[in-house]
Amino acid sequence: MPKVKVKRTRPSLDMTPMVDLGFLLVTFFMLTATMAPEKAVIVDTPSSVSDIKIPDSNVITISIDKNDRVFFGVDGQNTRAALLEKMAGKYGVGFNEQEKKTFSLLSEFGVPVNQLKSYLSLDANARKNYDKSAPGIPIDSVNNQLGDWVHQTRLTNPKVIIAIKGDQDVNYETVQQVISTLQDKKVNRFNLITDMEKRPTTL
Repeated sequence: MPKVKVKRTRPSLDMTPMVDLGFLLVTFFMLTATMAPEKAVIVDTPSSVSDIKIPDSNVITISIDKNDRVFFGVDGQNTRAALLEKMAGKYGVGFNEQEKKTFSLLSEFGVPVNQLKSYLSLDANARKNYDKSAPGIPIDSVNNQLGDWVHQTRLTNPKVIIAIKGDQDVNYETVQQVISTLQDKKVNRFNLITDMEKRPTTL
C-alpha cells in the first residue's frame, strides 16, 4: 500500500509582537532615563583599576581643572536652594527668587560668593561662556569659601558624601589644599573620581 505524502508548509514567524515589545522597551527607557547635567568645567580624570562606584544621590562633587580652578556641585534642587539661603546669610548677600531658582538648577559653579549674584543673573549661554574663564571658588587660607560650602552643605544634608574630581594635569599642591580644607572641616573620608582602567591580567 503506497505511503500518503503529507504536504509540508514552511513555518512562518509573526514578528509583530516582537516589534511591539521593542517599541515598548525604547519608550520605557526614554521616559525613565535622566539626562546627565551639563558640567561647568571639563576634567580629564586619571585612570585607575578601582571599581567602587559613586552613589547617584547625596553627593558633593569638587572638581579641579588643569588650571587649578575649583568648582563645587551638589545634587538635589531642594538641597541647593537651602544651601544658598545659608550661604547668603553667612556672607550677607541677598538673592531674589529668580536667582534662587537658577542656583537650584546648577549642576556646579566656580565663582566666589561676591560674584555669585551677577553670575546667576546671566542666561544659560552667557554662564557657559563665563565658566571658561571663571576664577573658581577660593581655597586660600585667608578666604577659604570652599570650606564654607562643604560645611553648610553637610548641615543641610548630613547624608552627603564628598567626591573629588581632579584633572590628571592638576598641580598636586591644589589637590592637597582641597584635602586640607576637608580635614579642617572634620571630613576625613572622601572619594577620588577616576576613569576605569582595564585590570592587568595575570599569567
